[in-house]
Amino acid sequence: MINKDMSIGEIVEKWPNTVEVFKKHGMGCLGCAIAHFETLEQGVNAHGIDLDAILCDLTMAATRYNPDEGKCNCGCGKH
Repeated sequence: MINKDMSIGEIVEKWPNTVEVFKKHGMGCLGCAIAHFETLEQGVNAHGIDLDAILCDLTMAATRYNPDEGKCNCGCGKH
């Protein structure tokens, strides 16, 4: 699953629906060259974004969290 050491480019490539999550958190620069190599942790630190919050949202997007069912497929037990 998604973790802080993955590159932003890798995350977007594997889970294109995460683009909206990045935008929601103020990271709309996904097209820049550094996003392909920068890790998620490096990116959020550079933008002053809470790592745990974006990781949770990214995981929910990647696992197709369904709020009507109240569960996801990530196994984290948080949502």
